[in-house]
Amino acid sequence: MNPLYILDEDNLASGVHSKFQCTDCHSSEYTHYPHKAELKLEPLGSCLDCHGGDEKYASYQFEKIDEQFKKSIHFQISGAGFTCSKCHNQHYYQAKSRNSAEVSEIVLFSNGMCMTCHSNNIKFQLISDTLKPTLSKIHQWLPNQELHFKNVRCLECHTRVVDSLSVSHNILPKEKALKNCVECHSKNSMLVASLYKYKNLQSRSEGGRLNTIISNTSYVIGAYQNVWLNYLSILVFVMTLTGIGIHLIFRIFKK
Repeated sequence: MNPLYILDEDNLASGVHSKFQCTDCHSSEYTHYPHKAELKLEPLGSCLDCHGGDEKYASYQFEKIDEQFKKSIHFQISGAGFTCSKCHNQHYYQAKSRNSAEVSEIVLFSNGMCMTCHSNNIKFQLISDTLKPTLSKIHQWLPNQELHFKNVRCLECHTRVVDSLSVSHNILPKEKALKNCVECHSKNSMLVASLYKYKNLQSRSEGGRLNTIISNTSYVIGAYQNVWLNYLSILVFVMTLTGIGIHLIFRIFKK
């Protein structure tokens, strides 16, 4: 059987399960293609079926992720019908948040999972009895929407940071979504504990915050404050006022 008849070859090869055979997850009848029609109704396994209770994957904390997920609005509304595969395609999933060296790649991949349903009315209605709301309309309070959607994950505002997990899976109801700009645009930005918490991303800033500001790499207004630049700006301000004051004194004496 050649699974590439029905699967995207490039995405499959870059996925975390790329080395697996079809029958590692599916029944033995998946050795032939086309598959029998009734096989498509075969229940899919969950992440915990393979990764749960396995010391090899203990560092990924799948059990804790499952606990978090069961608190989420997705599970509260849909119950067991909302599984890992609703967001994480087993064939194509990539560990971008852990392995990517570019924030833009992490954001694009993560938001793409959300948009699978939240920008597709047909898929949205499979788990909802309402029409899909227009994202731009419900986010109209957010300044520079396009810039935020491009550079920040939906997760940053729709979950709460869990220090022990690389990504929080407790998706909050929309009423509890973060709407306080200062949470991100401040010296103690929550983004440091969420989007920028990974070691591989932290290593990109080894040159310090000044280097990040100069290179404009993932720069967030208010978050990348440098104490020496703050002192320098104060010094420039004081010198400007001093210069104006001296100029006025000379003008007065000259008259």
